[in-house]
Amino acid sequence: MSAPIRVGVVGAGALGYHHVRILRDLPGAALAGFHETDPARAAKVSAELGVRATGSLDELLDAVDAVTVVVPTPAHHAVAKRALERGVHVLIEKPIAATLAEADDLLETAARSGAIVQTGHVERFNRAIRAALPYIATPLFVESNRLAPFNPRGADVAVVLDLMIHDIDLVRTLVGGAVTALAASGVPVLTPSVDIANARLTFETGAVANITASRVSRDRFRKLRVFQRSGYLSLDLAQGTGEFFRLRDGLDVAALAAAPRQLEEFMERVPLEAPEGEPLRLEFESFLAAVAGSAPVLVSGEAGREALALALRIMQEIERGMPAFVHPPSARAPGA
Repeated sequence: MSAPIRVGVVGAGALGYHHVRILRDLPGAALAGFHETDPARAAKVSAELGVRATGSLDELLDAVDAVTVVVPTPAHHAVAKRALERGVHVLIEKPIAATLAEADDLLETAARSGAIVQTGHVERFNRAIRAALPYIATPLFVESNRLAPFNPRGADVAVVLDLMIHDIDLVRTLVGGAVTALAASGVPVLTPSVDIANARLTFETGAVANITASRVSRDRFRKLRVFQRSGYLSLDLAQGTGEFFRLRDGLDVAALAAAPRQLEEFMERVPLEAPEGEPLRLEFESFLAAVAGSAPVLVSGEAGREALALALRIMQEIERGMPAFVHPPSARAPGA
């Protein structure tokens, strides 16, 4: 039996707390501690979870084989690079970095040191997505909606990088291939950055995806629908459930145009099922398996880089089309 992998957590905010909580009890992991720059927060998390808080990042990196990086996005590059330069494997919460240059530097550093980079696109481990994957067959159209109440956590970046990037990664995973055209729009409402955004992506396969994200909503709503020639899948990511409305075998498609028919006459409902599992825990299990060499990296650093690249293209399109009167000062060109 192999020895547990020594792991640490960098950042113990709202999400980092759950990293510490889960890794503390995860088989195959030996949680060496966590590092948090806010002393009061570090003391609170340490007391609640019974896990040691290290006095510095270097102290933590000296004691681990792998870390999860759960600091604000602007600090992803600096923290992850220090770990990678030591050969410490990293799981970086999405987005992988703030810029493509930073992402490329991290991947180059990992290649030199031989360390693994996994991106924290946790929705890949959502039960509904896991259940749907066996039924995906050349999607033609994808509709994704992700709405959430405003939360200051994550508001340091636009909603495209905060929320929509989840669905950018999912759509890329489900459809495959490159994006050949995109149109996007968005507006700031509660912050200086974009709080509501919509993007329409056309893939080289001919598939189209329409993605909407908002952090100005009363309720949480995370749904995704996939249309393909065999039928359509309706997924509720918030509940982790879904169903596949599949065209019946031997269907005479031409007959559908002759007269109205009940849905049940030409489609069968297939409930989508997958084993239970907390997505974050499953993500950590996949990371540890990759570090141990027993499984490939499921969400690679390169996949995180491609999701970031597409998110930044969407942001550029939004900013290009935004009226001057809603441009935040930081988005204006120098001297504008």
